[in-house]
Amino acid sequence: MPTVHDCWSRAVQPDIATLREQQFTLARHLRDPDAHAPPPGIEPRRLRVYRELFFNNIDSLLASGFPVIRETLGDKRWKELVQAFYGGYRSLTPLFTQIASEFVDFLETHANTLGMPPWATELAHYEWVEQALFVSDAQPPAHDPDGDLLLGVPILSPLAMPLIYRWPVAEIGPANIPDEPPAEWTTLLVHRDAGHQVRFARIAPLAYYLLASLQTTQRTGREHLAALAADTGIDPTQMQANGLELLRQLNSQGVVLGTLAVDQR
Repeated sequence: MPTVHDCWSRAVQPDIATLREQQFTLARHLRDPDAHAPPPGIEPRRLRVYRELFFNNIDSLLASGFPVIRETLGDKRWKELVQAFYGGYRSLTPLFTQIASEFVDFLETHANTLGMPPWATELAHYEWVEQALFVSDAQPPAHDPDGDLLLGVPILSPLAMPLIYRWPVAEIGPANIPDEPPAEWTTLLVHRDAGHQVRFARIAPLAYYLLASLQTTQRTGREHLAALAADTGIDPTQMQANGLELLRQLNSQGVVLGTLAVDQR
């Protein structure tokens, strides 16, 4: 004999399935109304309100995080880009603080298909870095702030990022849109300081490669500098002297935190 629960389940499951399909139909329409018809029975005026509300929320969020690329592309191309992202990309997170990262991933995959300028992906990444460091809660490993930067293992702050770009991302804007990348790559250091301010600095290519090495490999400062000397052909003694001075300067700025604690190696 069927129970009350059995009867209830049979009664509501078809309605739940119908509701679920209606929700998906509505969501598809709100994301891309040109490609997906709305569910029946909803007043067009109400649908328009929902479409504008949802799209404008995403547009506003991205515009605040990518102001330079928005102004440089112009309103029409920017709206088309946001619609392509909003309508066709499936984000892996519902968190607003991570939507910017999803937008950068989207551009890296679809920039050519969408006819974006060749500098668009790098400029978007450059603008995203500031947001990423501003909200980051990354914690450094145990370290000695006064450790020997030559004999110990120097530690780059998790709130510092060495960056290299083919395009001059720090200079691109509505009044400066490059047609060709310059001969020299753009090498930058982005760092969140003790006052929670994100700061950008242009750095020499050698400084970038040293910081990138610190970021990816655990070895002593002397080993880092010896490897860099071998890669560049610079005299090892000169590299060690100049490199140690740079490490000390970055240590005073909080970019290099010190050396890795012995028990963490």
